[in-house]
Amino acid sequence: MSRLFLLFVVFLSVFSAITPAQADVRVLTSIKPLQLIAAAVQDGIAVPEVLLPPGASPHNYALRPSDVRRVQEVDLLYWIGPDMETFLPRVLAGRTKESVPVQSLPGMHLRHFTASSDHDHDGDGDEHDHDHRPGSVDAHLWLSSVNARVIAAKMAADLSQTDPANAARYQSNANAFDARMDALDLKIKQRVAGISDKKYFVFHEAFDYFEEAYGLKHAGVFAVSSEVQPGAQHVAAMRTRLAEYGKTCVFSEPPLRPRLADTLSAGLPVKLAELDGLGGYTPATAQGYEQLLSKLADDLAGCLESL
Repeated sequence: MSRLFLLFVVFLSVFSAITPAQADVRVLTSIKPLQLIAAAVQDGIAVPEVLLPPGASPHNYALRPSDVRRVQEVDLLYWIGPDMETFLPRVLAGRTKESVPVQSLPGMHLRHFTASSDHDHDGDGDEHDHDHRPGSVDAHLWLSSVNARVIAAKMAADLSQTDPANAARYQSNANAFDARMDALDLKIKQRVAGISDKKYFVFHEAFDYFEEAYGLKHAGVFAVSSEVQPGAQHVAAMRTRLAEYGKTCVFSEPPLRPRLADTLSAGLPVKLAELDGLGGYTPATAQGYEQLLSKLADDLAGCLESL
């Protein structure tokens, strides 16, 4: 018995030596939406990691020492770019492995912010949304399924090169994701068809890609810097704008609803609701990205249909 066991151990050793081991590829994304796209590409092989916890702002996140170590150690890292994660370039300068700013990928559809009356401010520059200066790239690009397809294709190509043993699976997953985007676009267009003529307000100009894709348009953006409390004149101007529209929805983003929302809506036929463009608690599964966009459509339509 012991001799047979010894022969079995030798056989396993030889077999392992001639069979290529599956690469243990660590993928890290800066934000949850990129993790959801990566999860679709890595489905059945591995689960990608995400840097920012739910509720954290990608504009000004403070990296911990453990975050810096992860950034340096992972095999592949995907982020939006310097127009979004302003805290990352300095850390990435010391990274030796591949880092991909997806906003620079060929084929990406990029929007730019413009000086617009949509931003309801009274001329005080300190009250403007400093992250969205006119002419700068609108970095909320993941809310376009067109861009999601480009990102998924890049991830599949990178993973196939890094882990060739699973290349066929990565490509198959990316193809399946692309096909699901066709179905998702149709589903969302049907879901929001009845609200295309209804106007609403947001606190943060983060949804233009989504609106462009599905024929929607916000009426105004209460773009107030989180560090600066708006003055009485500013609040009065915004309330006047809301009153002109009558029944409407005002959307903030989780995890916190701005106190200004209650001040603005007091005594007006306005409904307060949330839109989560980051999908903070969406499970990192193959269908996670579809769930993110579908929930946006449902939350928008749900509030506007109830008016």
